Amino acid sequence: MHRYAAALLPLCLPAGAASVEAAAAPAAVTVTRAAALPTSIGDAAYFTGKVAVDARFQQPSPARAGGAIVSFAPGARTAWHTHPLGQTLIVTQGQGWVQHWQGPLQALAVGDVAWIPPGVKHWHGATATSAMQHVAIAEAQDGTAVSWLEQVADEHYPR
Repeated sequence: MHRYAAALLPLCLPAGAASVEAAAAPAAVTVTRAAALPTSIGDAAYFTGKVAVDARFQQPSPARAGGAIVSFAPGARTAWHTHPLGQTLIVTQGQGWVQHWQGPLQALAVGDVAWIPPGVKHWHGATATSAMQHVAIAEAQDGTAVSWLEQVADEHYPR
């Protein structure tokens, strides 16, 4: 948009439109300190090996995005699972794997970003010899962000 048009746009709005927009804005930014976010151990129904889940976040509706920082010890991994609106993984430490059902095993390293499309059956975790940490972000649909499935069989996990 031309800079003059952008400057004039507020003058073209109906009276009170700017105040309605200001009233709809959030009152303040909320910061939740790391010390207030407990660590949980990955549930054996959903993970194999030692997994720690930190800084879980999920905001109230209408927000849909949630996630956590997940740390996998060497050899640890998720069970097969899907996300109704997809998932983004951002690797922050170590080396890992991600694989979709009947797809190729893909290596993950620090700085890599993996996108898993909606409904795609997949797993992810550390390599057998390196720990791995990632930020996991997924949106909930009708209150559900993940559907857990069966464990990844040891014979299908690369050693």
